[in-house]
Amino acid sequence: MLKAELLEIIAASENSRVEFKRDDVHADQLAREMSALLNFEGGLILLGVEDDGGISGLTRSQADAEEWVMNIARNNLQPSTTPAWSTGTMSDGKVVGVLELQPDSPGKPYKAKRGNAWVTYTRVGTQSREATREEEARLYQAARIIRYETRAIADLGLESLDRDRAQGYFRYVLRRDAPSAQDVDGWRRLLLNSDLLVETRDGDRLTAAGLLLFGENPNRRLPQAGVTAWAFPDTEKDYNTIDEEVIRGPLAPLVNKRRTVVDQGVVDRTVDFVKRNMGSIAWLEGSRRRRKRSYPIEAVREAVVNAIVHRDYAREATDVEVSLYSDRLEVISPGRLPNGVTVDKMKEGVVRVARNELLKEVLRDYRYVEHQGMGVRRRIIGAMRQHNGTEPDLEEHDDRFVVRLWKQLLPPHTR
Repeated sequence: MLKAELLEIIAASENSRVEFKRDDVHADQLAREMSALLNFEGGLILLGVEDDGGISGLTRSQADAEEWVMNIARNNLQPSTTPAWSTGTMSDGKVVGVLELQPDSPGKPYKAKRGNAWVTYTRVGTQSREATREEEARLYQAARIIRYETRAIADLGLESLDRDRAQGYFRYVLRRDAPSAQDVDGWRRLLLNSDLLVETRDGDRLTAAGLLLFGENPNRRLPQAGVTAWAFPDTEKDYNTIDEEVIRGPLAPLVNKRRTVVDQGVVDRTVDFVKRNMGSIAWLEGSRRRRKRSYPIEAVREAVVNAIVHRDYAREATDVEVSLYSDRLEVISPGRLPNGVTVDKMKEGVVRVARNELLKEVLRDYRYVEHQGMGVRRRIIGAMRQHNGTEPDLEEHDDRFVVRLWKQLLPPHTR
């Protein structure tokens, strides 16, 4: 690494992706830092740099330092890895070792040796700490070693399924044969083959997806399975709300043989909350009075569906949030974007990755989700531009993803 680049990094101090260490650090401590960065977004460990940014330099030869680092990466990490290694020489001859860990490492979660135990670490600001059970579950999910949506739900079997709702899906949405309500064995085979039910040592259990989509009471085991919606009178959150609703129940609607919705699911109930609270804008065109909704319904529905489908369900007790303000609508989905997904890719319509593939496929069957993966580009960005000429905000934060739609505050002819 060039000296100027290295000095610039050191001058900026430690952060969530940069760690300073002396090269006499214990092997377990270095493995801990490597595990934390690999499990976060990758980063750099600078060996021979003090916590305050002072450069002490390597105390061993460059060759010995590289061999020492590679041995730790091989023997004190699980799975082992091969980081990139380079050095930079300062004007006074001191050498800094640069250990680079890639952001998209495939082996997550990485565990570091601590005595006789193997521990998963993660990065929080400038600190590396032991991952919580919830954080570790998300790392497994990100690596696609397990999918949260297909895990078994304890104590909930076929009897916890809303059979009418599931029957409406198979018979009237998919237009395929479905067992009668009394055919328990038939339902068992169908749901096992659809990943809505799974065999366990304790018997058949609904999967998280089965409970979320068609469960009689999803929040009995998944309290995060819902939407909290508010309508505020001004531009900030306030105790004084115009309307609020905690929306619970199965995601999928109950449909009849004419494919008419008999009982709404969470998606439609959330969209209805927005519809009744969004208001409208009116103006005169000549002598005629014109009026339209504040937001296009297709953009609202797409934002809500995306939040429900792509949210991180491993984040317990955290609802999707829908907030209406006097100037905007915000839809907040818990969790970061799935691996490989970026805001730019979403805008271009080239995203094919979903955190919860089964939820996406079933809601696609109900025509909530676009087949081409162009929903954000067409239904949110395109619809808002056509509706009122505004640009939606798409923002990824550390623990959530936000879609923000802006209201047109002036009549069209005054823009």
